Amino acid sequence: MDPFPAIQAALRRDGRKIVVLDDDPTGTQTVHGVPVLTEWSVASLDAELRNDLPCVYVLTNTRAMPLAHAQTMNTDIGRNLVQASRQTGREFVLVSRSDSTLRGHFPGETDALLTAIDLQVDATLIIPAFMAGLRRTIGDVHYVGTPSVGVLQADGEWLTPAGETEFAQDKAFGYRASNLKAWVAEKTHGRVPESAVGSITLDHIRRGGPDAVKDYLMQLQPGSVCIVNAIDERDLGVAVLGIMQAEQAGRRFLFRTAASFVQWRAAIPVRPLLTRAELLTEHTTGGLIVVGSYVPKTSAQLASLLHHTAASDLQAVQAIEIDARCLIDAAACEAEIMRVVGHATTHIQQGRDVVIYTSRALLVGTDATDNLAMGGRVSAGLVQVLQQLRVRPRYVLAKGGITSSDLATAGLGVRRAMVLGQIVPGVPVWQLGPETKWPGLPYIVFPGNVGGEQALADVVGLLG
Repeated sequence: MDPFPAIQAALRRDGRKIVVLDDDPTGTQTVHGVPVLTEWSVASLDAELRNDLPCVYVLTNTRAMPLAHAQTMNTDIGRNLVQASRQTGREFVLVSRSDSTLRGHFPGETDALLTAIDLQVDATLIIPAFMAGLRRTIGDVHYVGTPSVGVLQADGEWLTPAGETEFAQDKAFGYRASNLKAWVAEKTHGRVPESAVGSITLDHIRRGGPDAVKDYLMQLQPGSVCIVNAIDERDLGVAVLGIMQAEQAGRRFLFRTAASFVQWRAAIPVRPLLTRAELLTEHTTGGLIVVGSYVPKTSAQLASLLHHTAASDLQAVQAIEIDARCLIDAAACEAEIMRVVGHATTHIQQGRDVVIYTSRALLVGTDATDNLAMGGRVSAGLVQVLQQLRVRPRYVLAKGGITSSDLATAGLGVRRAMVLGQIVPGVPVWQLGPETKWPGLPYIVFPGNVGGEQALADVVGLLG
């Protein structure tokens, strides 16, 4: 059974707006035809609740912030959303979207939202499966897939427990547990013990179907935390249908998820990948690629792009390294930015694609807060490069969640953009709005941890 038609019907009966608070811009990597807001005034949320689109994303970029700042932002958005809901008479479903490799402010953000909306929920559902990124949850253990390395083979890919990957070593959001029940206990410092965490199992989903999912959810105690397992898209679809049946029976949930869940809960159909002809109207100038992410996958993809460029596979791509040490040094920052802007302007005007990338040596601070602050200064330097650039490129591609968020909001002035779809699986493309520096420009949000080693080169080649 394909659960999608039943979810569409349930969505029509439900009538609530799905509001996704996205802690970086990569959460739009499974949807199309929906807006992304970078500000959350009551007036803006009111307007979104009144339209007929199934969902709206609110870009918070909280993964780049200290916990206290992230909680304050979530509280403000939650309160504004409640006020907009009262004005419009339309209720909402709230999704806290975060990283499929478990990095982010949990439970800080969900705690702040529950306080702000003043709503007793029956459970917070943890759903980090993201199929395009090879993230699966099996037996409550969350796995990160790669084409050739790992410990558990499934459907032609190798799966590594998330706690054994480089993502678990993140300087700001590191963790030890791969079992999500243990992960919840770890992240809540024991406030929610492992034994108290519920689980929608693959047996519920595959043997019992939506009814079994619903029955399990109906039995949860108010305020519970529950894991949802999923290996493939159909697992998620069946789980979502069961969740919606429980909602129709009066249960209320807060969701902490990766990107795949939203597409199902909002009943957004799959569309083909975007083509060059659909995206590009400018053909005289070069494109601009900005790489800020430091995760190993990004560095490997950048190395592949530079290799192809050196081998003349992508002859028009010009590489410009920006020294991250200069960006955190007030005395050296301006000169480094102007150097990069000068070279980039010349090449883009002459029709050559340009990749600007931060030096790859990771700058490490004294603690998690210091690491976030240094990352913020590097990102601010990249923003200044974009602000100073006067020639309109053919497109802009930003590599990394924090990088793409800062470039969109501070560099390009995005307040509301539309998600057009994906250029490769897991890589969304936005169309910039009329308020931006370059209205109508295709803006490619390339997550740091998505795609194989050739993915960045493939996208640049497609748009060349």
